Amino acid sequence: MPVYQYKGLDASGKSIRGMIDADSPRSARMKLRGGGIYPSELQEETHSETSRLQAARNLRTIFQRVRLQDTAVMTRQLATLIGAGVPLVPALNALITQVDNDTLRKVITQVRERVNEGSTLSDAMKSYPRVFSDLYTNMVNAGEASGALEVVLLRLADFIENQVRLRNKIHSTLAYPIFMLFIGSGILLFLLTFVIPSVTQIFQDSNRVLPAPTILLLTISEFLKNYWWLLVGVTIGAVMGCRRYIHTEAGRMFFDRLKLHLPLLGGLTTKIAISRFARTLATLLNSGIPLMTSLGIVRTVVNNGVIADAIGCAQENIREGQEIHTPLAQCNVFPPLVIQMVSIGERSGELEHMLFKVAESYDNEVESSISSLTSMLEPIMILVMGVVVGFIVLAILLPIFEMTQGIM
Repeated sequence: MPVYQYKGLDASGKSIRGMIDADSPRSARMKLRGGGIYPSELQEETHSETSRLQAARNLRTIFQRVRLQDTAVMTRQLATLIGAGVPLVPALNALITQVDNDTLRKVITQVRERVNEGSTLSDAMKSYPRVFSDLYTNMVNAGEASGALEVVLLRLADFIENQVRLRNKIHSTLAYPIFMLFIGSGILLFLLTFVIPSVTQIFQDSNRVLPAPTILLLTISEFLKNYWWLLVGVTIGAVMGCRRYIHTEAGRMFFDRLKLHLPLLGGLTTKIAISRFARTLATLLNSGIPLMTSLGIVRTVVNNGVIADAIGCAQENIREGQEIHTPLAQCNVFPPLVIQMVSIGERSGELEHMLFKVAESYDNEVESSISSLTSMLEPIMILVMGVVVGFIVLAILLPIFEMTQGIM
């Protein structure tokens, strides 16, 4: 089927351009007008040009993923359009012209086609789980069933933006220590493999008995210089082995349990998981999703197998008639504060409100813990680097002092 490149105006008078396939130029114009686009230019692409453009587009799609920020912006724009009274299909058409991410634009186009064929928006989105999570599609489904799709989409946008904000806060706070760790390690590796052997060659030529620190430094330097490939191979093999083990059920549970009990990061990991649990459950319940369905979705969101199993255990007990806070307390995973807030929310009929309060409280604790962790990491890194550099300086200066005393 021929492919045509077009330029034209959409229903709002905005300039638009793109490509469309049709049997003839007339069919292409009719197809564009049916989609609310009024073409001013229409040109058939040759086979070679079409292949080149399609290959370039496919290459961009492979390397361009859909970020949470893109999904949040798209969700808020869709909520705004629907709130303004724009029907769903024209709203999706407007989104296609506004989205910059090629992968997301392609997904929205395919969702629009499914909706045109009679599918609901939530069912159309379920075909793209890498872009729209179970939480997203279930909330959209609840919004469609209740007639409050705009409100649900706004809640989804707020939820995603909050998750993005928290993740960016963690990344930006830990970026500097991680950067300094790599830079410091690179400098030390350069010193040990290139600088130290040149400086200490004079000590080896002097045929003197060298101090123990100098011998240790020379041994480490010689090993890194001659067997660096072995070190790289062992490191790569260890990383690949750990990744393969983590992908197993036992490995994932071991790693998730380890994350919760690490000396410095364990508390932070627990707070992030609890904040995600509380906010996700509150958002789902507030959107009209049944409790059991909401707990099933939350299990996939907390990103920790230990806590997910605890939620699953609580889910089974709740199905048997227990209140929410009782099985959660029996799991020995959630802090007493969370259990107490959930209990108060159940008794007062304001469970969603209490869960939002729990999420806000733990979000604040996460930010405080990150700041404290960063303030601890920096002096620890400086101390470790100082000890290593001090050892190198001592190992070099000790034989120099001995040689000087021998001369005097």
